[in-house]
Formats: sequence, structure tokens, C-alpha cells
Amino acid sequence: MTSGWRSLRACVPFGECAGSHDRHHHVVAYSSDLTDAQWRILQPLLLASSKRGPKHGDDIRHVVDAMLYISHTGCQWRFLPEQFGPWTRVWSQFRRWSRNGTWARVLTALHASTRTALGRKEPQPSMVVIDTHLARGASNGGATFHNQGGPYGRTNGAKRIVCVDVTGLPLCVRVVPASTSEASAVEQVLVDLADSGADQRLELVLVDRGTSQSAATRLSAKFNYEVRPVGWDEPPRNEHGVKVFRPIRHAWRVEVAHGYLVRRRRLSRCFENTVASATGWLHVASITEVLRALC
Repeated sequence: MTSGWRSLRACVPFGECAGSHDRHHHVVAYSSDLTDAQWRILQPLLLASSKRGPKHGDDIRHVVDAMLYISHTGCQWRFLPEQFGPWTRVWSQFRRWSRNGTWARVLTALHASTRTALGRKEPQPSMVVIDTHLARGASNGGATFHNQGGPYGRTNGAKRIVCVDVTGLPLCVRVVPASTSEASAVEQVLVDLADSGADQRLELVLVDRGTSQSAATRLSAKFNYEVRPVGWDEPPRNEHGVKVFRPIRHAWRVEVAHGYLVRRRRLSRCFENTVASATGWLHVASITEVLRALC
């Protein structure tokens, strides 16, 4: 009786499940799957036309859903549910997009669309906030980019850099070895912003006090806009002299963004051996956040 019930359940088309008409898959639905509205936005960005003709198969939506499933659950490639097809197909596509800049291009385009949808007058921001977050490494062996960093060099892993605007949504992200200095991390993201064209209206960049004033002055001169370190000179205290938490205006938005991104189990630690792969997963999580704000 039990086996018969299971076989019958497996044969039920996904679209017939209650409350699932806005999602698409072969048999089983997952909360990480793209909705039809999200796919209509994402599809033209991922499937950009080329002189060499079509580059992707008809299963590309299922491939993207599989990437979102891994990002959300943190499962290993070989444990990917068979409904998504061969894991090697998903892995090779993720690797390709991580290396050719597709994720960064998609994130920039989605962010501009989301700003417009949220009522901002211009698609590009005039102010951004950049901050880093240390992630412990958890490599399964082999050569890795992880190294010692953080306070007193006690964290062996990677440093995630996130850049947000006033909406609090990620605009540009990158992963570097943990030993990378704050000033170098900020500079790499500013170069990425310039390469993507997202810095056309940029006037002010807020960074953590880990970036010294001299480094901020150098970066301001190099990129032709103000880079300003922000932070409390002394810990805020209440009327009783007790230390309290008080967010820094605008700067707190990037902390919130980091908090949302690490909800993805794939980002609970840095499981990747290469910078490209680690940055790719951070891009996937960022794109998911921007899509959810858009529709």
C-alpha cells in the first residue's frame, strides 16, 4: 500500500499541486525554484544573443533552478536530486558563467531594474557602501585560495566583499583570500564597478575604518569620487554610561545585506577551492535577493 502511494505521488504533474501554478519543474517543486515572473526577467539576461548562435539547451531553466537549490540547501554536487538532470551539466554551466563574467553582468542589470521599480530616479546610484565579511574555509582537499586573515590572523578562509546602495541590495560582490587588506578589497570592488559601468553617477563610497584615511585619499584620487571611512570614534553609550549599539547612517545597510546572504547554506562557510567559484556562489545569492525585491 505504501509503495503504491509513493508511485502514485511521483506521477502527479507538478503544475497540479495546490498553490504551485506559478512555478515550473518536471515533478517536484522546491521553494528555491524561480517563479515564472522571475524567469521572464532572468532569461534574456542569461541567454544573451551571440553571433555563434544558441548556446544553451532547452533545459536551461532547470539548470538555473538546480543552482538555486544548491545555493539554498548547501548540498554537494553529487547529491543534487535527479529531477534536475545530471549534476555535471549543472556544474559545467555554473563554472562557465562564473568564469566569463555572466553573473556580474546579470547582477548589474537586475540591480538597475530594481532601483527603477523601487522608485529611484536613476538606475545607477550616487552613493554605495562597501564592507567585508570573513568566512571560514571548509575545503574538501586540494589546492585552495584560503589563507589566514582577520584579527591576529586567526581565521583560515576567505573574505567576502559586498557593495550595496541606498536600497540595501547588492550591486557588486567579490571573494578574495582572507589575508587581503581592507583597502585592497575595496579597490578591487571599485575596479569591478568601473568595468560594469555602475559608477557613472558615483560621488560617495562609504567604507569601514579598516581602510585607513591615507588609503581612502589615494582611492579617491584614483577613481575621481570620495571614498570615506566611517565608524564610531568611541563606542556609543546610553544615559547610564553603558555601551549600546547604534547603527551608522547608511552604512548599516551593507551589514543587513551580509546577514541575508549568509542565510544560504552554501555560504555558511567557504567550501570552494577557487576565487571564481566562491565569487560565483556569492553572485547567485545576490541575484536571488535582487530578484525577490523585484517580483
